[in-house]
Amino acid sequence: MSSSAHHETAAEDKISGIQKFIYGLGALVNNLLGAAIGGMVIVLNLGLGMNPALVGLVSALPRLTDAITDPLMGYISDNTKSKWGRRRPYIFVGAIAAGIVFALLWQLPVGQSENFYFWLFLAGSLVFYLAYTIFATPWVALGYELTPDYHERTRLMATQNFMGQMAYLIAPWFLWFMQNDMLFDNMLEGAGWLAIIIGAFTICVGILPAIFLKEPNQRIVTQAAPTDTDTFPAGIKGFFQGFATTIKFKPFLYLCGATFLVFNGFMMVSSFQFYVIIYYVFGGDTSLGSEYAGYAGTLSAFATFCVIFIVSKLSSLYGKRRAFFFAIGMSILGYALKWICYDPDYPLMLLVPVPFIAFGLGGLFTLMGSMIADVCDFDELKTEKRREGMFGSIYWWVVKLGMAAALATGGFLLNATGFDVALNGNQAESTIFLLRIFDALVPIICSVIAIWLIYLYPVTEQKANDIRAQLEAKRGKVTAA
Repeated sequence: MSSSAHHETAAEDKISGIQKFIYGLGALVNNLLGAAIGGMVIVLNLGLGMNPALVGLVSALPRLTDAITDPLMGYISDNTKSKWGRRRPYIFVGAIAAGIVFALLWQLPVGQSENFYFWLFLAGSLVFYLAYTIFATPWVALGYELTPDYHERTRLMATQNFMGQMAYLIAPWFLWFMQNDMLFDNMLEGAGWLAIIIGAFTICVGILPAIFLKEPNQRIVTQAAPTDTDTFPAGIKGFFQGFATTIKFKPFLYLCGATFLVFNGFMMVSSFQFYVIIYYVFGGDTSLGSEYAGYAGTLSAFATFCVIFIVSKLSSLYGKRRAFFFAIGMSILGYALKWICYDPDYPLMLLVPVPFIAFGLGGLFTLMGSMIADVCDFDELKTEKRREGMFGSIYWWVVKLGMAAALATGGFLLNATGFDVALNGNQAESTIFLLRIFDALVPIICSVIAIWLIYLYPVTEQKANDIRAQLEAKRGKVTAA
């Protein structure tokens, strides 16, 4: 690695610590909801006996609707004109709606059929993800426009990622909480109370960025680039033209592809990991397996805090692409170590791969938000429009699609292994072998392809600063030295 030419961040481009913290609270809510919906869905299988393939489908299908609702919300946010701004009204309303719906989603009645639970949960999930989109899409877009500086963007995203990781200190213990016999009569009751707690937290904390953050309002430019409504008739035509332009922009597609692969690989591991730990390392002991999975998850969260600092520093020294190569390379090593360190004779060894694997998502979400903000500038240079909402919505739909693909594929792969919950710790040797293969090999393959995509990504630090200089020249603003 060799250092690139650096540009110092101008005072007017810096974001205060309190602003970064408040923006980061949005990440905490965002990650908590994502981790909860992904981690709690195991209740449908272990608590209600639903077929794993149906669990995968009911988890994945609502995410497909995000292909429409996310970009539409991004377009609406980009083109909203109100005295409260383009983003803040939606963040406020969306946080309240998402919290209420999530709490209600898990109040499932007992003694019903598998089909009843499938359709009830599917309908509730569709409403939840719509509310989630109203909150998350404008919040993401707000982060892209808070500063025009190449390095300050990374520092902002590092802060919000750091804050967001707080959710993963808690999420690994959700299963332990829900199935705790001392607290609840059954896992279903535990899920209901956990959902109420998470819903209340979402409302109370999710509205804070809307209340206390101020939208930039020409902070970046002296003359605003036009939005879609300035050049196209508002409505369907503007939406589809903006959508088509966004998804054809190659630098953005490289980022989306890499994110889908890294995140999809990790999420598939997160669903399989519980099964490998419980049924291979601990021979079917759900309680003990859940406890050690909680240890691993908590260690992962702490390790990610360190990863965020390391990756942010590497990005400042060597650029965002090289920092990405290092981070994903370390995560590949961690996935490979699972084959050695998941050992029934030495259960504590399962913690060894955790810090290495933490480089995956820790590096991904520290760098990607900052890189997409750079892409928004590049897009403006070519189109003379600002589309943070559209870029952010499509990008995060890809993240959700990755989660949906992982959950759906995981369910079918689990069936393919021959896993049978009724057998408890007496799973076939072939089942255990396939569980371990899928758990380690799939994310490695995904990560290698992701590295290749970022190798093709063209926006270096120098190019990003050249783009900014050209934009400011077009806007009639002199670039700060």
